Amino acid sequence: MKDVVISGTGLYKPPHIITNAELVEAFNAYAALQNEKNAARIAAGEVAPMVTSSVEFIEKASGIKQRYVIDKVGVLDPTRMKPHFEPRADEDLSLMAEIAVSAARQAMDAAGKTGADIDGVLCAAANMQRAYPAMAVEIQQAIGAGGYGFDMNVACSSATFAIEQAVNAVRCGTAKCVLVVNPEITSAHLEWRDRDCHFIFGDVCTAVIVEAAETATSADRWQVLGTRLVTQFSNHIRNNAGFMNRCEDTDPDARDKTFRQEGRKVFKEVVPMAAEHIERHLHDLGFETTQARRYWLHQANLGMNQLVIRKLVGGEVGDDLAPLILDEYANTASAGSIIAFHLHHADLKTGDVGVICSFGAGYSIGSVVVKRL
Repeated sequence: MKDVVISGTGLYKPPHIITNAELVEAFNAYAALQNEKNAARIAAGEVAPMVTSSVEFIEKASGIKQRYVIDKVGVLDPTRMKPHFEPRADEDLSLMAEIAVSAARQAMDAAGKTGADIDGVLCAAANMQRAYPAMAVEIQQAIGAGGYGFDMNVACSSATFAIEQAVNAVRCGTAKCVLVVNPEITSAHLEWRDRDCHFIFGDVCTAVIVEAAETATSADRWQVLGTRLVTQFSNHIRNNAGFMNRCEDTDPDARDKTFRQEGRKVFKEVVPMAAEHIERHLHDLGFETTQARRYWLHQANLGMNQLVIRKLVGGEVGDDLAPLILDEYANTASAGSIIAFHLHHADLKTGDVGVICSFGAGYSIGSVVVKRL
């Protein structure tokens, strides 16, 4: 079996920032409009008035201070409360492919690769722009890659699950160099009109080059010591949007057609699952949890990440051990742990071991243990 490395990463960051203050202003304006519209029903006790949001509420609940988005105007319009994307002709590069190509080219440059070197493209994200043709195949064409490409979705664990598929492909010889891209246009499936979750997500795209160690030329190489995946069914994070909705004669704008979660249950159930998963993975590879130099965790909630690390190593949790990008980027679905790795690995030394781990809907947990070469 071949040794496999991560030899390059890339990050696409959208041009627009929405601060918590801007978001709260828009949400509260929307709430006021809805309360005015439903004044008679509220007075009759038929419905409850909408409760306003606040910057303090958002930061206490999540640790998020801002987020990047592809479109800002539509999200902050209290009469719309969702992004506005211009439709593109079938002959034009799609929006999801466009941001994926941007991140991919950064990763390729970092790894010293061209499109001709890549023979596998995996597009892994919480939602795909369309059913078919596969986004990965469009991205494959745009970067001039050969081989094959396919899409995969394991919600917020999509990136780590895809990395395992890429690692296995290289180890087994079905590919020599695989590009994993995670175009997360989360603003399109976030329910911006729901106080409990309107602040959670931001847009982004990450990319990772996975290849055989013998072909890697980058000075920044990370040997993949092991990957591990686990899933356990839960309805506590769900999105019912899908191709059968029109056949069910349901409202395409109904609340269940966008992201929803039972946050307290998710927190209570996922934290011990994630900590146990990481501990067992490291143990089976011959490491104690205290021997990991850095943990690049899924970026969903500040309290969740802190508690996972406390369960693993005890004591106070600092950015050096488990860097957070949540305050700047918000939750970026599967891309969060990859952003953390991309931005916070340069200071590690040869031989240092770290863990990339994501967890999300499913439930799903994926971990990748790496060592700097």
